[in-house]
Amino acid sequence: MSKKHRGQIKGDPVTYETPLPAGGVQLETFLSWTLVRRGLKKQVITPLDAPQAFLDEARRERQAREMAQDTPLMRALGLAHHWQRLMDAGRFASITEIAEAEGLDLGRASRIARLAQLAPSIVEACATGTAAGLTLESVSRRAIPQRWDEQRERLRLA
Repeated sequence: MSKKHRGQIKGDPVTYETPLPAGGVQLETFLSWTLVRRGLKKQVITPLDAPQAFLDEARRERQAREMAQDTPLMRALGLAHHWQRLMDAGRFASITEIAEAEGLDLGRASRIARLAQLAPSIVEACATGTAAGLTLESVSRRAIPQRWDEQRERLRLA
């Protein structure tokens, strides 16, 4: 592998023609390859030996990496569930105590804490990126109904 192709992760096969001093042509062909994670190991899959299952798995991993999962909404959802576990365990009695401990305004803390009541399908849609229109402001500013079907209807995720 030449230096200009070192570290190439994916792409189309490339063929270069290099002129030889005797008048002939030397062909160099570089195949594209995909790096697939298998637990702690990484495996290189070339197009010649890649079964369809490997190609599908590589495509899913690439899409998962490209999705922006660390959005403010996802961080707030994680924080809301963490606070809910703290209150369930009895470490804090109310959201007021949590707001004081975190150094947040009570209104902001209560808006974040309400996110723990969201339907699991809404949380999953946020995590997978299929709920593209949802933001932290659009979810936390509205009153969240108790029934999950009403939540999906109000947030237009039916």
